[in-house]
Amino acid sequence: MKRPIYLDNHATTPVDPRVLEAMLPTFSVDFGNPASPNHAYGWEAEERVQIAREQVAAVIGAEPEEIIFTSGATESDNLAIRGTALAQRPRGSHIITAATEHRAVLDPCARLAREGFHVTVLPVQSGGLIDLAALEASITDETTLISIMAANNEIGVLQPLHEIGALARARGALFHTDAVQAFGKVPLDVDAAKIDLLSISAHKVYGPKGVGALYVRRRGPRVRLTPLIDGGGHERGLRSGTLNVSGIVGLGRAAELAAAEMDQESRRLRLLRDRLLGRLREGLPEVHVNGTLDSRLPGNLNVSFGQLEGEALLLALSDIALSTGSACTSAQQEPSHVLKALGLSEAMVKSSVRFGIGRFNTVEEIDFAASRVADEVRRLLALSPLTAHRQAGLDSPAEDWPSR
Repeated sequence: MKRPIYLDNHATTPVDPRVLEAMLPTFSVDFGNPASPNHAYGWEAEERVQIAREQVAAVIGAEPEEIIFTSGATESDNLAIRGTALAQRPRGSHIITAATEHRAVLDPCARLAREGFHVTVLPVQSGGLIDLAALEASITDETTLISIMAANNEIGVLQPLHEIGALARARGALFHTDAVQAFGKVPLDVDAAKIDLLSISAHKVYGPKGVGALYVRRRGPRVRLTPLIDGGGHERGLRSGTLNVSGIVGLGRAAELAAAEMDQESRRLRLLRDRLLGRLREGLPEVHVNGTLDSRLPGNLNVSFGQLEGEALLLALSDIALSTGSACTSAQQEPSHVLKALGLSEAMVKSSVRFGIGRFNTVEEIDFAASRVADEVRRLLALSPLTAHRQAGLDSPAEDWPSR
């Protein structure tokens, strides 16, 4: 059976063969524990971990000692948010985030709110960007942390990190960004953007699942966190537990490859994304792009097709792997909180589909996907009673179609 074309690279990515090649020796030859200081196996493992720290740090302009390895971005987000909130509580208990954040940010903030912290959740504008004036107005003397993601996992919108960092630094608040979707895909510089904490995950950049990292600034200012996991004092005492050397090596190699190929790959992905959008607009009367195209990940396209269910479309497209939103919340079967935050109607939210174009996608796959999606959208719309309703010249109370 032929495998479907994979266009869900925001959910996860396949491991690059070059990454797998770097990882393989750690399973059977260089299998030591980096916390074993008395023999060559431990020394070799520690050396591999150190190389990975350097590879990850180089992508964001950090020092290797500022990289803390974790089990993934969810843990990194929790350590950044809860760790900062608990450590900074004597100074203040106010946290600011945005309505379109990943649940790995929103849920820890909600838990902190239940524990007595004050959390401000900023709305976003119709294109998905936060209002910088609203952010500035929300900062108080009690604000200890601002957590705004670099790139949205559903609509790919890139937030203005430099401006956010400047506002945070000027008011003495720490700035955390969930950079899972942006890392290795767009330039990131923690010093230039005044970022104090930054979360990443390997499996979004063609590395293995189950490993991530948190950048923690060491000076100017020095960030102090309360650990969430105790038991051995690994990772500067911030994240105890035996290190996942194989995963860490994979993350390091994936980071190195992403940085080396970023410019060329970004141009290629943007061309494929624009080609896909153009083909869809040629074949369909109504294609609405969710989120601004002016500040967006090059491989992201999130669109709504009108009065049809996105889930029904995906079921009809068994030869293409797509999604209707975040892979981390799809099991809850709830409308996308990201698209709702843009002000879209329920009908528009339900008709949305996310295309995540990646390193191994080809022009031929994009053309095939555009043709298949357009064919199925037309077929499903023809079967929809709402389509017949509109063709009869009657207004549809459920329709809320924004201008292109």
